[in-house]
Amino acid sequence: MAETFPQLLIERASQFGGREALREKDYGIWQATNWDDYLAHVRHFAQGLKALGLTAADTVAIIGDNRPEWIYSELAAQVVGAKSVGIYQDAVVKEMTYIVSHAQVKFIVVEDQEQVDKILEMWDQLVGVEKVIYYDPKGLRNYTEEFLIFFGDVEQLGIEFGQANPDWFESAVAQGKADDVAILATTSGTTGNPKLAMITHRNLISMGRNLMEIDPLEPSDRFVSFLPMAWIGEQMMSFACSLQNGFTLHFPEKPDTALANLREIGPHSMFSPPRIWENLVSQVMVKMEDSSRLKKAIYDWGMKVGQEMADLRFRKEEPKLSDKVKNFIAEWLVYKSIKDHLGLRHLKRAYTGGAALGPDVFRFFHALGVNLKQIYGQTEASGISVLHRDGDVKFQTVGTPVTGTEVRIAENGEIQLKSDSIFPGYFNDPDETAATLHDGWLHSGDAGYFDEDGHLIVIDRAKDVMTLHDGTKFSPQFIENKLKFSPYVKEAVVFGGDWPFVSAMINIDMENTGKWAENQQLAYTTYTDLAQKPEVYQLVRKQVATANADLPETARIQRFLLLHKELDADDAELTRTRKVRRTYVAQRYDDIISALYSQNDYLDVETVITYQDGRTALLQTRLRIETMSIHNGS
Repeated sequence: MAETFPQLLIERASQFGGREALREKDYGIWQATNWDDYLAHVRHFAQGLKALGLTAADTVAIIGDNRPEWIYSELAAQVVGAKSVGIYQDAVVKEMTYIVSHAQVKFIVVEDQEQVDKILEMWDQLVGVEKVIYYDPKGLRNYTEEFLIFFGDVEQLGIEFGQANPDWFESAVAQGKADDVAILATTSGTTGNPKLAMITHRNLISMGRNLMEIDPLEPSDRFVSFLPMAWIGEQMMSFACSLQNGFTLHFPEKPDTALANLREIGPHSMFSPPRIWENLVSQVMVKMEDSSRLKKAIYDWGMKVGQEMADLRFRKEEPKLSDKVKNFIAEWLVYKSIKDHLGLRHLKRAYTGGAALGPDVFRFFHALGVNLKQIYGQTEASGISVLHRDGDVKFQTVGTPVTGTEVRIAENGEIQLKSDSIFPGYFNDPDETAATLHDGWLHSGDAGYFDEDGHLIVIDRAKDVMTLHDGTKFSPQFIENKLKFSPYVKEAVVFGGDWPFVSAMINIDMENTGKWAENQQLAYTTYTDLAQKPEVYQLVRKQVATANADLPETARIQRFLLLHKELDADDAELTRTRKVRRTYVAQRYDDIISALYSQNDYLDVETVITYQDGRTALLQTRLRIETMSIHNGS
């Protein structure tokens, strides 16, 4: 039985041979790679890395968009017995330098000139890196650095190495063991620099096997790989599941065409973090704002029918014949076209994970008939520990433990996990490993509890759960998700634990709010200008009132402001998976938070902006602070 990913690849190539394994859209045309060629590329690149001096003790860093070359590079490193570390393609130089240095990287595989330029900028700070291998040569013809080498040239080296060592590849693959480290996965880094979780072949393969037992995918099914390969969720599907079940992976032409390519392919399974599902809801809601009165009326009726039907399914009640008839009509009038537009028409099931998804968004997709299921897990658990089963979905929970996973709630309310998917520790970080693993149990840092049906309810990160002055405990993330259901709200950060009441700092969605402003014939120049318009404040105020309506009175937002800039991962305010780094944000915007709890209804702020040519400018802005009427929520 195969114990490693390279061993699984040989099994699939033997099983499927000339059938499509990978498809990539290039210059508007879908280019296919069959399983035999997939294996050949991995063989040649692994042999090339060996010829260049890669050893089992080394690490290969990979940076770029989702491409077959990423897959080849990761598997090739594993053939040699080495490990890889994925780096988000939008990472700034400082982040990349930290990860490459901490992971003790020997070779870096990059996509294109943009990533090569980043490497050149930090080259003097890197220790131990010997080669930078690029696979898109555009713009790199005149680069003369000796450490640069083209991906195809490494494969050619591998072909020559293979001719001189014909038995090396099969022997190297056979020597792989289940407990070898397959990848170093970066944690989200909400509290500082990301840690590097050592994930073994056993970890990922057992997790993938458990998921496929619950929700099997056939070799004929389609999956679009469009989320960063550095994220454990994409590793889970593109490696752990595809190499076991043999379904075809599709790679978008580029990140900004991913959703269009999704519609083109019509995948059978989809796994995305909440921000993707929130974006899809925003797309629909904004388009409906521009629709005719008749279309809006039909849409509103259809969604009302769908939500009633979804609520019946959540309660496991049998719908009446009249409900089924109305839902059938709504499917043809409303749901079918929306699902087709979003690329969700052929989905057997879809997953959301990585953070909590707001109940309004969850209910929206179930109203359309999309089998969206919440999963709970983390990088250290190789992706998934708890999952909704088909027909047993409750939007306020994350489901029940997957096969082979034990979940317990500690006395302090912390969720703790144990399974074959739990990582052995952090790379070169024994102190953090000791703080996270105890007797094989992973201490998740999340607070939660089981409901009467054995479903796990995750409240929030344990350190983020707030206690108000009256003793009420509340999750800021829950309130933030309610706010983000609005297409005009992109991000929200809620405060309240150490303060007398709840307040919020809100980012508007520039694209959707800008479109609304144009429809209202409201002139604006910049993000800052738009965010401070009184009309925009009134627009967002309605969403805050809606969110407040079904919250306990002490957990309602009493004051909010619209931030003058978007929270940005490049400014360390968000992680690369778009989770808010609360501690850092609270420190950076402490003057704004203090103003929210003052008697003032505005705050003057100064911001230094940096232009692309390096020049800086000081911007002065007056931020308005809005006060809500709490007792009626408005």
